[in-house]
Amino acid sequence: MNADAATGGRGGLADVPTEQPAGFIVPLGRRVELPGRGRTFVRDVEGPPGAPALILLHGWMASGGLNWYQVFEPASRHFRVIAPDLRGHGRGLRSRRRFRLADCADDVAALMDELHVESAVVAGYSMGGPVAVEAARLIGPRVVGVIGVDTMNDVGLPKSDPADTAKRLAAFEKDFIGATREMVATSMFAPETDPVLKRRIVDDMSQAPPSVAIAAIRQLNAWDGAAALKALAVPVVVVNSDLWGVTDEARIRRIAPQFRAIPLAGLGHFLMMEDPARFNPILDEQIRALAN
Repeated sequence: MNADAATGGRGGLADVPTEQPAGFIVPLGRRVELPGRGRTFVRDVEGPPGAPALILLHGWMASGGLNWYQVFEPASRHFRVIAPDLRGHGRGLRSRRRFRLADCADDVAALMDELHVESAVVAGYSMGGPVAVEAARLIGPRVVGVIGVDTMNDVGLPKSDPADTAKRLAAFEKDFIGATREMVATSMFAPETDPVLKRRIVDDMSQAPPSVAIAAIRQLNAWDGAAALKALAVPVVVVNSDLWGVTDEARIRRIAPQFRAIPLAGLGHFLMMEDPARFNPILDEQIRALAN
């Protein structure tokens, strides 16, 4: 296994050997040229001949290899699995433009073209959820459904007070590594989370580019999830933990009747990494239902 497979594809400090969580093996990735944009990085596992495509979008300040390492092998038994590193993240496309969710969605569309993907289910974890929704809106019928993972819990709720948001962002601007480590370590894990997994996630996320991270937070705070879901025709299913409260499916269905929520109790924000034995069968079932 080369360094990229072992580290999950994070550049720089990611390539320093660290203790790995159990089962941390990911497929090799490759560079893909997106015309007019630059080169991105993607892990593309073929799956069985003629298998439906599953596009996996990672979360804030992570990578496809890190967030989805427990999903590649079981999902590729039945599906072609495509996991890009989003722009500004991992080994993804680099740009001088300020980070925007819309550009990430546009990159997904371009990647589908380059990889000759005719149709796909798009799954997005955390920040990847809004990206998946925006990609589905942009791409149209070629996306047959969206699966969110611990995401979109706040759709339809009032936005945070701008003063509170500015105060939180000020901490990241002053000390990004320290603020990120504190936020992730103290608020995103269940008490039973494997400490090795927890350290790996905290280390990776805190070493991300601060300019991209802060711009991404601003984008997520500004994202109008209610309007986006209302404009989307395809089914949307979220598999969410109850770490920050049970997703109010009824509230969101009043906005988007095609929305469904599946709760996974007792897990943290990184539920597909914390308990793959519970998560993967649910993901498999939902992909099959959407793809068929």
